[in-house]
Amino acid sequence: MRKDRASLRDAAQSLASHFLFGREWLRSPLRVGAVAPSSARLADAMTQGLTATCGPVLELGPGTGVFTAALLRRRVPAAQVAVVEASESFAAALTLRFPQVAVIHDDAARIRHVTPFGPGGAEVVICGLPLLSMPPTKVLRIVAGCITVLKPKGELRLFTYGQRCPIPAAMLVRLGLVAQRRTFVPLNMPPASVYAVARREQPA
Repeated sequence: MRKDRASLRDAAQSLASHFLFGREWLRSPLRVGAVAPSSARLADAMTQGLTATCGPVLELGPGTGVFTAALLRRRVPAAQVAVVEASESFAAALTLRFPQVAVIHDDAARIRHVTPFGPGGAEVVICGLPLLSMPPTKVLRIVAGCITVLKPKGELRLFTYGQRCPIPAAMLVRLGLVAQRRTFVPLNMPPASVYAVARREQPA
């Protein structure tokens, strides 16, 4: 009976998330950047390797909370997770769904100013933003901000529906970063590639 109730709750949550996502997409398709929420498979790929000992973790553009839920399933402590969401509707829904997670209603380009973990305090930044649909100047602000809030060995994770990393190669060089394709998720809709971005190792 308890399992049945959990299944019904999950189904209701999924339906509500899809409705909210569709409404936000109709309002601002470029800002949302996809026609459907990310799949559980993509969420698993984006959070692979994270455990209860990981954190703090910052998430940009959580939307309906697919990646946030995956972080908590991997037992990353809720107190070690903060999400930055520009949409008022998404932010309100996230606050209700994840009451122990810090939900920050703000622009991801201001990440260095709004992070609750301080400069150099985050171990991982999970980025769900549609970088390819943003002006390069904004992408630069976001990526540079992510590097500012990450620990020296920290990692920025992002995904794309395109054929290469959504951060331009020249921007990676300018910021002293290297991007590595971690995995391909063919069963996401549309299929997506997951990248890890980190500071380039300096020669000894």
